[in-house]
Amino acid sequence: AAMAYGVVESDAGVAVPSCDVIVGPGNKWVTAAKSIVSGPCGIDMLAGPSEVLVIADESANAEVVAADLIAQAEHDVVARAILLSNSQNIIDDVDAAVAEQLASLPEPNQSTAREAFKQSFAVLCDSVDACIAVSDDIAPEHLEIQTKDAMEVGMKCKNYGGLFVGEHAAEVLGDYGAGPNHTLPTGGTGRYTGGLSVFNFLRIRTWMRIDDKQASQSMVEDSVTMARLEGLEGHARAAEVRSTTVEPAYKKGKQSGGN
Repeated sequence: AAMAYGVVESDAGVAVPSCDVIVGPGNKWVTAAKSIVSGPCGIDMLAGPSEVLVIADESANAEVVAADLIAQAEHDVVARAILLSNSQNIIDDVDAAVAEQLASLPEPNQSTAREAFKQSFAVLCDSVDACIAVSDDIAPEHLEIQTKDAMEVGMKCKNYGGLFVGEHAAEVLGDYGAGPNHTLPTGGTGRYTGGLSVFNFLRIRTWMRIDDKQASQSMVEDSVTMARLEGLEGHARAAEVRSTTVEPAYKKGKQSGGN
């Protein structure tokens, strides 16, 4: 609130100026606060529960996949860990590996992860391409590709926050040190936006300059026509007063004695 609205100078001479943008990750309370101050200042996104989606084929290492799903599940009881595969054997092997690894996870992490797995799921798809289609529909925050030709599969995926290609590109490495951003879109918003980046601190500003009055006449005529079709006579006259061929309507009114 102090950053969004500012704080006037106190008796101690301390003041907090209001800022233009508030960005960064946080829990549900941070998300609620950002939703309230959005408007007076800008925000990057309203982040939902964290999520990971793994596309794995028969070449995947079930123990590695399971470890990555658990790493996501321990975040929060509402986190989601999703597995898509064209192999029932891999799904079965990952389920078994998750159960085994969860049993040795310390508390409170184990209880948190178990709750998260209640709303997590695996999907058996007909092909890797079908896995990609499901993934693009979900638009996960973190997308891991653990398949043969992983880079080729990854390049076919369109909607995600961060992409982790191959068995060695663990999402947790992105959390703690590798290049990919850790403030990423969740809840399907990866279909239309990306993660926090320098672009969140840039604005697109447009401007127009017309020096050649004659060359702009086709635009003037179009604007007059469109404005009158919309019933915006003031708009039409603002364009018409710049016309070289049509006398402005307000001058016609004066000549006929009108107002």
